[in-house]
Amino acid sequence: MSEYHSEEAEAENMEDNDTLGADFENLMYSADTTADQAPNRKDDIQGISWDKLSVTREEHTKSRLQSYRNYENIPNSGEAAGKDCLKTEKGSSFYMFKKNFRSVKPTILHFQLTELVWATSNHDVYLMSNHSITHWSSLTSSGDEVLDLAGHVTPSEEHPGSLLEGFSKTQVSSLAVKDGMVVAGGFSGELICKHLDRPGVSFCYRLTCEENAITNSVNIHKNSSGALHFMVSSNDGGVRNFDMETYQLVQHFHCPWPVNHSSVSPDGKLLTIVGDDLDGLLVDSNNGETVGKLTGHLDYSFASAWHPDGLTFATGNQDKTCRVWDVRNLSKSVAVLKGNLGAIRSIKFTSDGQYMAMAEAADFVHIYNTDTGYMKEQEIDFFGEISGISFSPDTESLFIGIWDRSYGSLMEFARDRVSGSSV
Repeated sequence: MSEYHSEEAEAENMEDNDTLGADFENLMYSADTTADQAPNRKDDIQGISWDKLSVTREEHTKSRLQSYRNYENIPNSGEAAGKDCLKTEKGSSFYMFKKNFRSVKPTILHFQLTELVWATSNHDVYLMSNHSITHWSSLTSSGDEVLDLAGHVTPSEEHPGSLLEGFSKTQVSSLAVKDGMVVAGGFSGELICKHLDRPGVSFCYRLTCEENAITNSVNIHKNSSGALHFMVSSNDGGVRNFDMETYQLVQHFHCPWPVNHSSVSPDGKLLTIVGDDLDGLLVDSNNGETVGKLTGHLDYSFASAWHPDGLTFATGNQDKTCRVWDVRNLSKSVAVLKGNLGAIRSIKFTSDGQYMAMAEAADFVHIYNTDTGYMKEQEIDFFGEISGISFSPDTESLFIGIWDRSYGSLMEFARDRVSGSSV
């Protein structure tokens, strides 16, 4: 993973938005936008008053596509990867815009790490906002702080291996919220665990004392025996598996390159590992032995996710593509899906497996109907860096975190049971 911070990349790509000449004072404090206020996109879903600007929305979108600089570790990887991509049919409506919450301010610590939004119900969302893990309710349009990491955090429970002295001013680079648990990974190898229904922090741990210690991703899952675990991927090449009940490290696999993301199959038996290497790995989660290599991406990967069927999974790459794989034949991707603007930095499947969403670094989230072989696509476009995407467990909601100096917000979409079911 690149060692330079999101502020540098964000500032360069946000110059386009600054040239709009808008009254940012008014934009930053404008009211939430609802579906009723944006019928058929006559009004912008982000509340941007295009009629007051010297440029149209279409013109600004075109300008962004032309000027946005996609970060690549391998030069020209995005251009080279386009030839293999599926020609999808756009225009589907799987999820309908419901509301844009302007009072929510999602943030990103590092521009390559954007899994910082997690929905635990169709109205409860957890996200990073500066140094705070924040809960937002779309029912009440209100939020509350779950954990303030700007100060000093110490564990309130006793567990072997826990750092009783805790941590100060933790910069959170990765987050997972699931099954009543919060796990946050820090920029310097910190690991902080908390029960949502208990006060205080349960466990503090330092993954490594190496200088290159960024915690790149956290994945809460059930192992092959059904026990709740969490997997942590780190820039030191480590993939560490912890028991959620005891917080004990039960497995530690090591790769020769920084691991940017890992995800566990629904049955807990297989593990996808991607990072600063062109090839990803499919690994036996019990012993760490490589089951197969994932060959086809042309740059470094930062996202992965499993379909609920346990047979297919997807990986997202800086070559602007998402590749879908079948464990029964890894020699060729099932589908190669192309982004518009930049790297694919987050991928999520609905719990029923019917839809897959992939988020680019900014401006675009794509939703595919898996039942059509990923041919049918809905494209959601807006302006701003994406801090994370998350389907609700019941599949009824999709939340998108937008990190932007002027347009930062949390977007809510509702499953389209009328138009979407007919596709």
